[in-house]
Amino acid sequence: MRYDLIAMGRSSIDLYSDDIGAPFPEITSFSAYVGGSPTNVCVGASRLGMRTALLTAVGQDPVGDFVLNFLQNEGVETKYISRKPDRRTSAVILGIEPPDRFPLVYYRDNCADNALSIEDVLDTPINRAKIFEFAGTNLARESSRSATLFAVERAARSDVTVVFDLDFRPDQWNDPRAFGVTVRNVLANVDILLGTQDEINAAVLEDPDQIELTHQQVSDARVSGNVDSAIQTLNNWGVELIVEKCGAEGVRIHERGKSPVRVPGFPVEVRNILGAGDAFAAGFIYGVVDGWTYYDAARLGNACGAIVVTRHGCANFMPSFEEATAMMDSQRASQT
Repeated sequence: MRYDLIAMGRSSIDLYSDDIGAPFPEITSFSAYVGGSPTNVCVGASRLGMRTALLTAVGQDPVGDFVLNFLQNEGVETKYISRKPDRRTSAVILGIEPPDRFPLVYYRDNCADNALSIEDVLDTPINRAKIFEFAGTNLARESSRSATLFAVERAARSDVTVVFDLDFRPDQWNDPRAFGVTVRNVLANVDILLGTQDEINAAVLEDPDQIELTHQQVSDARVSGNVDSAIQTLNNWGVELIVEKCGAEGVRIHERGKSPVRVPGFPVEVRNILGAGDAFAAGFIYGVVDGWTYYDAARLGNACGAIVVTRHGCANFMPSFEEATAMMDSQRASQT
């Protein structure tokens, strides 16, 4: 079987605060969803109509059953998801204080997807995918790091388009200053790079003092630097296409040898920003696979991201193709 997309990396149960606006200590209840960046991308792409498969791992536990049941109901191929009996399925807990506070706590000690192995990769037909997508957090721990490096090399040798979401999560690294030097080991085999300004700066980081951890050093960081210079450096290192995610402003497309192209976002009322970048990736990948221009693919991605920020969670709230195109049509109508 051929797949439009095989994604590799984190999967988890996500517990999202039901008390919108409440400080984290005052939360009284949570809703349970499924999450993890590549998992979100896979579900988002499936809802758009793509044939997708996920390479991750879950524990031999009820939470793993929860994740697998959701993915199977979403039409995502799960036969390449291994069960790790000595590991736990990952969990994430999120507070929601819009527009700009979303405290996030990871429970990933001894988590299953960090134990992804080269054997797991060999059991997955990466050579039969049009796109192979993975996230930077894959590289934070062994044995997931070696497995991901192997998978990326295998995809590149099979002429599969490799999409790398930088996904910089400082608390997932023993030392977040190692992020840049680690991700640079994989860039030679990357065709499309997705990242925020901070993530792009982190990818070329040489001076550790440029990293300023935020949110009590839990899940976020500010990385000083000139993003245009960083993008030029990445292009010079061989990355053909860099998509710079700029939040509500949309994205900038940096194709090697060409001037940047800005693709505007869609004005919406923000409820929860988590998952917006993954929804964008799903839409963008759909456009790339379907042969759209990068501009049009990014417009679809922006529409998907805009829809998700108005909703409560990530994977469970990814839009359909009809919803995303309706968003794009509504903007065109408002501009005429």
